[in-house]
Amino acid sequence: MNPSYPATFSRREFLAASGMAASASPAARAAAARPVNVVLMMADDAGYECFGPYGSTQYSTPVLNRLAREGVRFDHCYATPLCTPTRVTLMTGQNNVRNYTDFGALPPEEYTFTQLFRKAGYATAIAGKWQLDGSPNAKGVAPEAAGFDTYCLWNTARTGRERYWKPSIERDGQLIQGGENDYGPDLFAQFLIEFIEKNRRRPFFAYYPMALTHSPFVPTPDSKDRNSTDPHRNFADMVAYCDKLVGRILAALERLNLRENTLLLFTADNGTHHTITSRLGGRLIRGDKGAPTMAGTRVPLIVAGAGLKGGRVVNDLVDFTDFLPTLADAIGARLPAGIPFDGRSFWPQLTGAKGNPRQIIYNYYFPRPYAKEFNTPNAHPEIHYAFDHRHKLYSDGRLFDLAADPEEKRPLSGLDAVRRKLQAAIDRMPPHGLKIPRQHWERSRGLPPPVWRSEMP
Repeated sequence: MNPSYPATFSRREFLAASGMAASASPAARAAAARPVNVVLMMADDAGYECFGPYGSTQYSTPVLNRLAREGVRFDHCYATPLCTPTRVTLMTGQNNVRNYTDFGALPPEEYTFTQLFRKAGYATAIAGKWQLDGSPNAKGVAPEAAGFDTYCLWNTARTGRERYWKPSIERDGQLIQGGENDYGPDLFAQFLIEFIEKNRRRPFFAYYPMALTHSPFVPTPDSKDRNSTDPHRNFADMVAYCDKLVGRILAALERLNLRENTLLLFTADNGTHHTITSRLGGRLIRGDKGAPTMAGTRVPLIVAGAGLKGGRVVNDLVDFTDFLPTLADAIGARLPAGIPFDGRSFWPQLTGAKGNPRQIIYNYYFPRPYAKEFNTPNAHPEIHYAFDHRHKLYSDGRLFDLAADPEEKRPLSGLDAVRRKLQAAIDRMPPHGLKIPRQHWERSRGLPPPVWRSEMP
């Protein structure tokens, strides 16, 4: 956590210290007296290039455009390149090198942000995609065991394949099979709206790991052609519908007079699917989900509400270990001692202070440690890397200039001072995933650098 800002520097204390509480409207002052609600929304497989606040005119995102105008946009937020690793990091505040065990698994013993909220007296809910119940090689955890009071989820141990039309959903232990005209993302959003309505008189935490915009790219309820098989057209419709569902939740908060007292965060779990190419300004960006490149890891982060001064852009580096300490600061909670949290709170930056932003991001990427072969997508040797705003170093010695070579095609030589700085960040972390059997990483030694999706036919 940021040592300059204690965990108890909450939104309410910020308003009082800045004088905003005294000058605010009666409704705002009443809201400031209550604990802040939190709604955390995370799109699935949608890089920053897909959203209007980041300059896209290809996709329709009017709600997120509005949130960015009213809130704070972070221009350098980075996830891990794949869904499960990001979800584990987001929920635990620790880098994958400390606690990642296998794809589809969240270790049952891990402390999560849900426990933080429950200890603070919050009602907790989750709707959307889970994917953390476990794998044949590693134990996972069910949503209720992870601390959620109520849930409505696809991709639990019990659900089927469909997440969009005719979805297979588990809701509080009951398996539900949707009908022909049932669209999973609608059901997830409505579930959270009902949760918010039910808990409007107490503090709540709503976690919304969306199903959209993950493949398969199929039409949405708003698509002009419900039989379309055009992946790019359908993907654009899915981005628009993702934005629409954010708008539904926002409208519910406004209808219930909860907007001023609710912290809204919108992000995504990794970059866009590699079959989708988007135009951003004068550049074409091919999605690179599954690879630790800029197009595989750079994601949106928009934060609004809860008395924050809007219309600001923050260029500080942020990664997903930073969310848990930030949420703790926002609600005035302390993180438990004895857990090696890797994040720094960006709450000070949200309130307009400089804070203590990180200068380097370290990441570990080994999503399928039990894969028998390393030459298939997302199955490769352990990858450690560190980067700042300009350069990126892998533990195998490859160094890239991210500004001149964002696709990482041309390794650099020299630049010893840069190498030392970034290597020091790698060396500060464990050399291997500590919960992965030794034989699974020993056999990866000496292999050539992995071939990422962007280099595959």
